[in-house]
Amino acid sequence: MDLKEKTAAILKQYEVGSRFSYLPVLPKASVLIPLFVRDGEVHMLMTLRSQEAEEEIGLPPDQVDVVCTLFPVMNKSGLLVTPVVGFIEASFSPRPNPAEVSAVFTVPLEFFTREIDHSSYSAPGIAGLLHSFQFPDSESGSHYQIWGLTAILAILVSVLALRKKPEFETGFDSDDPVSFFQHNLNKRISKL
Repeated sequence: MDLKEKTAAILKQYEVGSRFSYLPVLPKASVLIPLFVRDGEVHMLMTLRSQEAEEEIGLPPDQVDVVCTLFPVMNKSGLLVTPVVGFIEASFSPRPNPAEVSAVFTVPLEFFTREIDHSSYSAPGIAGLLHSFQFPDSESGSHYQIWGLTAILAILVSVLALRKKPEFETGFDSDDPVSFFQHNLNKRISKL
């Protein structure tokens, strides 16, 4: 089994299916978390100002091998965000829409488990910690800040896919993240 197949098999264990069908009707969005294998490591394709992959970077839906749908999280505006994890070909060449995206870069999942270039703090109204990473992109020479919901989803996918506990406090049980996120989601919904 190659790395892509192994990672996909691990992530499929976290497929939620209809487990959250009991949720009330709320404004919803899905966010694609595109992964690919390069140089023996799983990477995540990142964009600044992420919304829809096809509009933003020219990634047609038929070029994404969806692996799983993870449990939804509620953002600070009350939008229910459902992460969809999928693999794309390492050869995919993004075509950024300048009206939607200011940069496209790739980050090894391993990066989101290391203490270096990471910081976190508590924030009012936020369950757990607010995470931030400063990613030094050796390909472009730029530095990118990855923070907030994007950072927590990147940490979550990295923890699940790599089966590795981060070197820093995440604010959730990395052995059982589903319980933490489900509890917080139910708590937020009960206040609506």
